[in-house]
Amino acid sequence: MQKKFRLGATSYVFETDLVGNAQRLAGIVDDMELVLFESETHGTNFPDADTVARLNELAAKYQLTYTAHLPHDVNLNHALWRARNERAIAATRALKPFAYIVHLDGRALMQNASAENSARWQTDAARALSEIIAQVGDAARVCVENVEAWNPDYFADLVEQSNAARCIDIGHLWLNQRDPLRELQTHLPRTRVIHLHGVAARDHVSLTHTPFEQLQRVMDYLQEKNFDGVATLEVFGESDFFTSRAAALRASRLA
Repeated sequence: MQKKFRLGATSYVFETDLVGNAQRLAGIVDDMELVLFESETHGTNFPDADTVARLNELAAKYQLTYTAHLPHDVNLNHALWRARNERAIAATRALKPFAYIVHLDGRALMQNASAENSARWQTDAARALSEIIAQVGDAARVCVENVEAWNPDYFADLVEQSNAARCIDIGHLWLNQRDPLRELQTHLPRTRVIHLHGVAARDHVSLTHTPFEQLQRVMDYLQEKNFDGVATLEVFGESDFFTSRAAALRASRLA
């Protein structure tokens, strides 16, 4: 059986920059997630025009696509985060990313999940998400990701109403002891990106930390449903990446 999905890696597999990672990953994966940051202490890795040109050359040569992970949670009331996310979108627009991965800021829900507070949060989050969609220009490429800190059920209606897509992070579901198959059965038709990583003392480690039968259940389901989006191995470092890739291919019955 040939895989339908595009296998992805992060831009932090090798200890080099975005272009260096893309050069070394091309031919090994089909997509690279640009893990973007901008801060006072660490500077920024937003690609400049020369970097974008080189990334596009690699994309054309190797049929490589990119997903872009925005640097901050989406929050209308945080001016700095809004500005950085806007700059990240502008810096990557010429790469025509397959998807923009966004986190909604759920801190208000974590502090108080009352019905009144949840309704207020959903109103604010809907406005924030619509702003990102307007900047990207295509709701289908804006993928709202479930994070480990709060229940993704809170944003289910927002994604539907905005026509945005989903990024289902399987590792976060495992971390929270939620069954990924339930999420996939409900939301896969709207899902553009899957994140895969193991869970040990922390998450985002090699898939070898995950019982193989759990991983195989997920991969079998993606194959069964002909998932044709990106499945990103969201781990960092060579060892975690290559062991995760071997596990994912084996679970997909491709190796």
